[in-house]
Amino acid sequence: MPDTSEVRDRRGEWQPDALPRPSPLFSWPPRLAAALRYLFGREGFLFPYNAIYVGIATLAWLYLTPSMERMETLAFDWIALVYLRNVGLMVLVFGGLHLRLYVKRAQGTRYKYSDKWLATRDKRFLFGNQTLDNAFWSLVSGGIVWTAYESITLWAFANRIIPYVDWRERPVYCALLLLAVLFLREAHFYVTHRLSHWKPLYKAAHYLHHKNVNVGPWSGMSMHPLEHMLYLSGIFLHWIIPSHPLHAMAHIIVSGLAPAKGHAGFYKFVVGSSDTEHEKAIRAGGYFHYLHHRYFTVNFGTEAVPMDKWFGSFHDGSSEAHDAMLERRKRKRNVM
Repeated sequence: MPDTSEVRDRRGEWQPDALPRPSPLFSWPPRLAAALRYLFGREGFLFPYNAIYVGIATLAWLYLTPSMERMETLAFDWIALVYLRNVGLMVLVFGGLHLRLYVKRAQGTRYKYSDKWLATRDKRFLFGNQTLDNAFWSLVSGGIVWTAYESITLWAFANRIIPYVDWRERPVYCALLLLAVLFLREAHFYVTHRLSHWKPLYKAAHYLHHKNVNVGPWSGMSMHPLEHMLYLSGIFLHWIIPSHPLHAMAHIIVSGLAPAKGHAGFYKFVVGSSDTEHEKAIRAGGYFHYLHHRYFTVNFGTEAVPMDKWFGSFHDGSSEAHDAMLERRKRKRNVM
């Protein structure tokens, strides 16, 4: 079978053979076997990435978060530690992917959606450099908003201002809620992202993120402060839903780290030999969202909670989906 991982169109764009599909979790009639494969499969919804993010959140709660007693009072010292932890996580995850894929170029353009590399002399970006621009907005704006939201939520838990649930008392509820957090985050992302494309919000804030048509690992959290406030606001669901601090931390840590993979610009990460006959690669995904950066008016959410399918903005990269998108745009222009 011929290798198609480097076959590109005239614009230098590469498309995976397996196009995005809505998850089977919300199919009707139910498809139990497909749903279980999707949830627990080797490259499914939970494994490896969401399991890794939740594992990071758990370790952060256990070892890198101040005690509840200390967090009863809002104080600069422990909030600064939370900020340094969050920045450290971004540097480790975003920077690690960027180093391998864009500095070392360890797999070249293999499985890369665009044959172009990140901009280095472009006046649209701060410092004229896309990576430096993206890192600045991620670490400064993103890090501050992330830390502010997390710190005030942990303070509220410590003072029992919001409903607190103990894992030892309700372990089944807490485990199921931890799984539900992953889906709540996906649904919240669709709603806030769709809202950010409302013309006034787009002009005020979201335009900054969309400077990144050709994306890299630092692009995912490169946002205007107003958009960071909107995107990371999912943590406040845990002011209403009875939760443990770990649930809130998992929610915002997944939100903070997952965009790196979704914006890496590669369909697969080659982890073994670069020899195509012997290589080992793990699915990175991100093509669904990459299409959003190409076309702007499609794929506001993810395949996991297929709200784009339900609300008519789904694009899987096929010519049929592309024609449907163009037809929607035409109808919108005629109405206006």
